[in-house]
Amino acid sequence: MTHVKAHAGRSAQHGAAILTAMLTVVLVASLAASTLWLQWRGIEVEAAERNRTQAAWVLTGALDWARLILREDARKGGADHLAEPWAVPLEQARLSTFLAADRDASSEDVTADAFLSGQIVDLQSRLNVRNLVQGGKLNEPSRAAFARLFELLDLPEPELELLVDNLRLSQIQDSTADNPSRRSLPLAPQEFDQLTWVGLSAPTLARLRPYVTLLPALTPVNLNTAPVEVVYACVAAFDMADATRLVRARSLSHLSSIEDAAKASGNLAAKFDSAQHSVMTRFFEVRGTLQLDQTTVQEQSVVQRDPGDAMKVTTWSRRRSAALPGAPLQ
Repeated sequence: MTHVKAHAGRSAQHGAAILTAMLTVVLVASLAASTLWLQWRGIEVEAAERNRTQAAWVLTGALDWARLILREDARKGGADHLAEPWAVPLEQARLSTFLAADRDASSEDVTADAFLSGQIVDLQSRLNVRNLVQGGKLNEPSRAAFARLFELLDLPEPELELLVDNLRLSQIQDSTADNPSRRSLPLAPQEFDQLTWVGLSAPTLARLRPYVTLLPALTPVNLNTAPVEVVYACVAAFDMADATRLVRARSLSHLSSIEDAAKASGNLAAKFDSAQHSVMTRFFEVRGTLQLDQTTVQEQSVVQRDPGDAMKVTTWSRRRSAALPGAPLQ
């Protein structure tokens, strides 16, 4: 009997030892797996940060390249139109194609999966919200142009009225900074997306995006680059047929002056004003996209080109990055 009890005790101790060993193995395996996962995540985060930094440098170089193209175009003079080099978009291309052919192998490895694309957009091909209110007073020709565009796009006119009223209020300047009445006035928008502050709904803003912009200065519409909807809206005497004829005619031969617009449209009764219409541009948007491994970085910058070859980035420059579908979360 005593022998049986001793045997049972040894079996229990043996079983406890096995259980303890198994728990120790599980604990060690869990700690090792956690350590490996943290190490893997750290490597992924570091790689993503490195890719974003490299992409930022490449996109900065692409912006400088775009500014050089615009500067060279300014030196040539003449009208700005869609047949010029700046208007040709850069389709997605492998970054290595832009580099020297005699690179070493390590450089090829770095740029093998990097793709760059970009575009320069004429922002004066659109109606400028800044033109609606000047010095706190409504600009009637600009108001009429926006009304024609709203009607053409079937957008609610009350939103346009609210936009004009809030823009006028946002320009009010009080000598007393802490005036309580000033606190209730809307803030002046600085970017296109901020127009929701002053009365436009999100659907209206999305519909207007190809035809409307917000620039830091008053600007005329470039009739050489504006889409047919904007041409129709900014010329009071035009109907859609006149605007369409002008757009077709300029595709064959660009407009050298605003006087050419009436001939191109066939509507000799149309009146053009240098404050509202032009064939030259000062403001451009430069868009660049770089895809590097599992990261895509996009940058948008507004470039102002002034007389005398002066080039500067103005208004805003925005950069954002996103992981490609299927890429690990960071």
